[in-house]
Amino acid sequence: MPSNLLLARVGARRWIARILVSWGIIAAAMSLVGGPVSFYVMRFLLGVAEAGFFPGIILYLTFWFPARERARIISLLMAAVPISTVIGAPVSGALLGLEGMGGLKGWQLLFVIEGVPAILLGIAAWFLLDEQPEEAKWLTEAERRALAGPLKTEAKAATLAGYAQLRQGLTQPRVLALGLLYFCIVVGLYGIGFWMPQVIQGCGLDPLQIGMLTAIPYLFASGDMVLWGWHSDATGERRWHVALPLAPMTLALTVATIGIFAAIGTFWSLPTAHLTGTAAAAGLALVNSIGNAGGLVGPLIVGVMKDATGTFTTALLFLAGAMALGGAVALVLGPGAPLATERTSRGPARRRR
Repeated sequence: MPSNLLLARVGARRWIARILVSWGIIAAAMSLVGGPVSFYVMRFLLGVAEAGFFPGIILYLTFWFPARERARIISLLMAAVPISTVIGAPVSGALLGLEGMGGLKGWQLLFVIEGVPAILLGIAAWFLLDEQPEEAKWLTEAERRALAGPLKTEAKAATLAGYAQLRQGLTQPRVLALGLLYFCIVVGLYGIGFWMPQVIQGCGLDPLQIGMLTAIPYLFASGDMVLWGWHSDATGERRWHVALPLAPMTLALTVATIGIFAAIGTFWSLPTAHLTGTAAAAGLALVNSIGNAGGLVGPLIVGVMKDATGTFTTALLFLAGAMALGGAVALVLGPGAPLATERTSRGPARRRR
């Protein structure tokens, strides 16, 4: 939350650049870890460095895209996650096999090499990002007005509905419910992401083969995620687009990965449709903070259940239950005034076309 509030104060370009550069440097420095204490210290610093990136990017997108387009846009952004696994899983497996290159162990090479892109992109962000449409020299004056007009209208509606001030972003029951929903999603996301390689490892494969097989579910998930977000924008429907993808997670690992990434992209169109100003900065960060606690709970419980039973069966049933709870929360949440107004205003226009 402090990171998002600072982003709103100092500007997205500066703060996103800072996050990426510090994130990349500390990620590369993880190669220097020499024991439990240094691991905990470096991992904590890594979390501090990158914690504000995702809610900051979501906030930044609200400066540029109206609510009716955010499921598609956020899905395009989030598609980078499964795509990075498609690329990163086999690359990581290959790097782990380069033991001794440059006097480094395979895991050290992995941290050094995978920290570099964040640093380079942070430098690029400093020079390439514009804060908002009014500052974009690559847009015409008419294009800047066309973008800024709907965004100002939505911000005014959110202010009137009581979703604009810092206190409102932290205390509104809807924001807290969205945090619970995201918590359930992240339990499944991290539970699968952390343990999928070990499930596959049970087949007796080497690291490169494990990485290649791990990439398959994410390859399917990246395409489905974009299509699902586009369909949510096209229909103007949000709740079912979050709830339905969570149900298929009980079928198989691949289908589970498709479902969870389809839900995430559309999910972030829900809080961004209701928050503006400092409420958006704080509320989005609060939802993200509550949800990311699932990153601790999911893998931990899966590990405990696996140790207790000797198999992943019970653990995967727990993940399915978390997804079912998330789907129920998504359906209980009403569409809310801003989103309902958006759908109503778009209906006649669609019929005229």
